[in-house]
Amino acid sequence: MDLSIWKTARGATFSFSRSTRILAITDKAGGRDATRSLMTTFQRRIAEWWSQFLTRATLWTPQWFPKMTIFNSPQERAMAFPHMQQPSFLLASLKSDSINKPFAQRCQDLVKVIEDFPAKELHAIFPWLVESIFGTLDGILVGWNLRCLQGRVNPVEYSIAMEFLDPGGPMMKLVYKLQAEDYKFDFPVSYLPGPVKASIQERVLPDSPLYHNKVQFPPTGGLSLNLALNPFEYYMFFFALSLITQKPLPGALHVRTSDCAYFILVDRYLSWFLPTEGSVLPPLSSSPGGPSPSPAPRTPAMPFASYGLHHTSLLKRHISHQTSVNADPASHEIWRSETLLQVFVEMWLHHYSLEMYQKMQSPHAKESFTPTEEHVLVVRLLLKHLHAFSNSLKPEQVSPSAHSHATSPLEEFKRAAIPRFVQQKLYLFLQHCFGHWPLDASFRAVLEMWLSYLQPWRYAPEKQAQSSDGQARCVSERWAPFVQENLLLYTKLFVGFLSRALRTDLVSPKNALMVFRVAKVFAQPNLAEMIQKGEQLFLEPELVIPHRQHRLFTAPTFTGSFLSSWPPAVTDTSFKVKSHVYSLEGQDCKYTPMFGPEVRTLVLRLAQLITQAKQTAKSISDQCGESTAGRPFLSWLGFYSSDTNSSYPANDLDEMGQDSVRKTDEYLEKALEYLCQMFRLNEAQLTQLTLALGTTQDENGKKQLPDCIVGEDGLILTPLGRYQIINGLRKFDIEYQGDSELQPIRSYEIASLVRLLFRLSSTINHRFAGQMAALCSRADFLGSFCRYHLMEPGLTSRHLLSPVEQGRSVGRARGPRLSLRFLGSYRTLLSLLLAFFVASLFCIGPLPCALLLVLGYFLYAMAMTLLTERGKLHQL
Repeated sequence: MDLSIWKTARGATFSFSRSTRILAITDKAGGRDATRSLMTTFQRRIAEWWSQFLTRATLWTPQWFPKMTIFNSPQERAMAFPHMQQPSFLLASLKSDSINKPFAQRCQDLVKVIEDFPAKELHAIFPWLVESIFGTLDGILVGWNLRCLQGRVNPVEYSIAMEFLDPGGPMMKLVYKLQAEDYKFDFPVSYLPGPVKASIQERVLPDSPLYHNKVQFPPTGGLSLNLALNPFEYYMFFFALSLITQKPLPGALHVRTSDCAYFILVDRYLSWFLPTEGSVLPPLSSSPGGPSPSPAPRTPAMPFASYGLHHTSLLKRHISHQTSVNADPASHEIWRSETLLQVFVEMWLHHYSLEMYQKMQSPHAKESFTPTEEHVLVVRLLLKHLHAFSNSLKPEQVSPSAHSHATSPLEEFKRAAIPRFVQQKLYLFLQHCFGHWPLDASFRAVLEMWLSYLQPWRYAPEKQAQSSDGQARCVSERWAPFVQENLLLYTKLFVGFLSRALRTDLVSPKNALMVFRVAKVFAQPNLAEMIQKGEQLFLEPELVIPHRQHRLFTAPTFTGSFLSSWPPAVTDTSFKVKSHVYSLEGQDCKYTPMFGPEVRTLVLRLAQLITQAKQTAKSISDQCGESTAGRPFLSWLGFYSSDTNSSYPANDLDEMGQDSVRKTDEYLEKALEYLCQMFRLNEAQLTQLTLALGTTQDENGKKQLPDCIVGEDGLILTPLGRYQIINGLRKFDIEYQGDSELQPIRSYEIASLVRLLFRLSSTINHRFAGQMAALCSRADFLGSFCRYHLMEPGLTSRHLLSPVEQGRSVGRARGPRLSLRFLGSYRTLLSLLLAFFVASLFCIGPLPCALLLVLGYFLYAMAMTLLTERGKLHQL
């Protein structure tokens, strides 16, 4: 080797090339880079001498070394030693720059490297560059942290990153440059989604053609399996997986997903490779005036044969049976579009198989993958663009007869994108989210993703205007095939949403909004009729249903091309719907009709809870208004004691006020109206069921207790009682029934003073217990006066809710005692200070003022004693 690298203790390095006689200097502080090489022992000793010299030097400039050449970029270093270049030399230089240079300068250097270096040199840096941008697959290194990069926070870095990663930017030029040379890069199977990883590890070929002819067996003694990916696939794999593998930083909690660089890049890639107008742009030429790199053809073993269907024994093929198939040359036009969509769907949605989903129904099953809210928002963006992409077909190309005519590969791809690539994996993904997502407002992201998929007409170019009377526009019959071919995503997921809604707090405005959104979408004119028609087609009896024959309508034959594998048009609509349901749920599925009696019962229960939630929201509003009006003048200082025995649990209504109550009532009112419209519920049914649930108030105008039964250990809630408590419809009247002296210190009390007064009163009570008992036992006025001050008021009038505790209430009687805790309250002390201040205005000193206060209190206490004794006589 003709080149050696030496570094001094101060960070300065130098090299000497024997063949070129060029000495290059690198100083860490000055930011200059160089290479250096010495071969003989004598030259190494000279190098050590130079190193010591540079270490001792406090300042140095290039003028000291007139024969030296300083290199400031990787290009200059590389061109100075063209015959010495090793595959790792450029990589080492870029790694060094990534530590020492700012982000903008690194990107500029990368652009020059991509333009100037041949593919042979760029091949070595490509995996490192991809990892440095998107982070490592294990999530340890975050790379450029695109998920938190925002234009309004870091405008310079944001613009540079977006320009570099743009579909027509330098990074894609690098991808196409390597693509033209047919380079392959290893991708570990262990980081693929769970079902795919399990399938490959079992030596079974996955259904998706994305993995065919790419599985690399480990060398002798090796344990890891890899995929051999072309540059475009390798780049997209990392880009898609960075959404899942990279954990958000602590400061990323307040980042808006739609503003981050990653979200916008997804949108740009979708618009570029899945265009709604025109065709996919060809790969950009990597050199000015040079030819565009020819795209690598797809090499699937079963190109689109079983994609989107669950594993069956008939489709399992051993990895060793991978056969090379020449793709149709016409498909080269859309190979990047196919790859992009397959990668996004596989990495973002294919985390659950049908077998795994069935196992997840067990309450003891552990979740294998939990999507985040950001993940769901990106998937929703994908679904919305796919609808726009598919709906961009020309009207004459939508009809089944269009298949017989010559159409472009892109048009064929638009027609097949959603049913073949997305439908099944999205269904399992949504099923998991509906069953395992927390019962909180974050479910709104999943809900909107689902509703976006259910409404492809919203993304059609010919949108119908809303009617003049404000009614929602009617869903055209053109969308009936889509509704029928996606029947389970309408019906079964609607039932799943009902079960969630029945377990949520509908008094919350956010939960009420979600119920309103679902009811509004499903109540669109003509949509319910389309769903009902689809259910009738599925439940329609048929004499013979050949085993697995439904796959003929969702999977083409095993041929080598996507275009040649398009199946003939199916005119049997009933069989079409059956094939859809069986392919998603299995041959032995039990279908529950959406408009059947079981679901209608759930809808009636939801209608009851909506009615109750409206009443509860109104009660909370009234209670908040009364408590606000009844607070004393000093409550604004924080001295007002909150009611610990409130009738309703905490709710976000308390934080948002009357406007929130109004919104909740409006959402629930409209939701109830839409549900009645969909399922044809009448007012008499709602009134009868509401009364049966017990929403009427008792004679005292207070809510009844939650529904419960009396057991050996007290009251036991029934399932209805749990629903009532969860939704805030009813609540136990919880009161503090312990020793008032031992209550927790309140926010309006001085903690240290309360503890001191407790010790003082405890000492007095212990020392003078006998005398206080004797005074309170007297029958004259003095005894009544002492009982008024020393006996705890209202102790005998307290009621216990638990029947078990009622037998123990006899032993709760306490003797007379003195309580000084009231002196530890901020309100009491502030009242005394105000009294002394007012007295000083009238020239009354502290001592006379204190005597007047004591005298006034004695007069008040004597009057209260007489009134208390007179009240007891009336009760007797």
